[in-house]
Amino acid sequence: MKRKLISFDWAIKKILRSKANFGILEGFLSELLFNDIKIIEILESESNQETERNKCNRVDIKVRDNNNQIILIEVQYSRELDFLFRILFETSKSISEHLEEGLAYSNVVKIISINILYFDFCQGNDYIYHGTTSFIGLHNKTMLQLNESQKKLFKLEKIADIFPEFYIINIKNFDNQARDTLDEWIYFLKNEEIEDNFQAKGLKEAKEKLNVLKMNSSEKLAYEQYQKTLHRESSLYESTYILGKSEGKVEGKEEEKREIAKKGKQEGIPIKVLTLMTGLSKDEIENL
Repeated sequence: MKRKLISFDWAIKKILRSKANFGILEGFLSELLFNDIKIIEILESESNQETERNKCNRVDIKVRDNNNQIILIEVQYSRELDFLFRILFETSKSISEHLEEGLAYSNVVKIISINILYFDFCQGNDYIYHGTTSFIGLHNKTMLQLNESQKKLFKLEKIADIFPEFYIINIKNFDNQARDTLDEWIYFLKNEEIEDNFQAKGLKEAKEKLNVLKMNSSEKLAYEQYQKTLHRESSLYESTYILGKSEGKVEGKEEEKREIAKKGKQEGIPIKVLTLMTGLSKDEIENL
């Protein structure tokens, strides 16, 4: 029988940071990366901290695996137009954070950025995108490769292994057809349910430990409030941004724009997004 489970973003905030529950997160990462991932530790940084900006619409976690790779996981509900720029910045910052002063550049850690999005993002009809870095010849179109000495020295097979990798999972594009074990995880991320026949790594543990019925009354209250906030924020966005501004429209009276910005501020929508939604300046919105 299917059970309603705690959403993955709430689990990251409250449950999966405990070493006792690493198996759930390890299962997800193993299925996505096609590798047997073991988490050594949860790493704290600025992006892990619960702030006014991300406490409801964005969750971050940073882990180190048994190969010393840094894996950044972000679950996001807010519609940030500069999202791609920000994940580039976060990976670059993590590289510098984890290279000790005086060490050779060959000690740069490998970063994998995994982004789970619950909103329409860019143009594309797939639900999982994987980005790596490659160098292609301008004239003969061949791919630049590491030579044998470099492979031996750095213990790497290809140039892409040096640079950050990016995964973007667009939950809205998933059609609820679980064709393999990775799809079983995507099904859970979208529906907060796990079918009895699912076999993906970590899902059996998730089904047991993320059962809403096992929450105490205060935990249930906090979780329900979190879900309400997400729904309210989504509704506000749909009514003010998608319907009025997604096609570049800037119509409307000044007072209406100010009212939209004021409500957006109260709901925690970033000011930079509100400026795009309303056409008002940053200063105008901050002074509302």
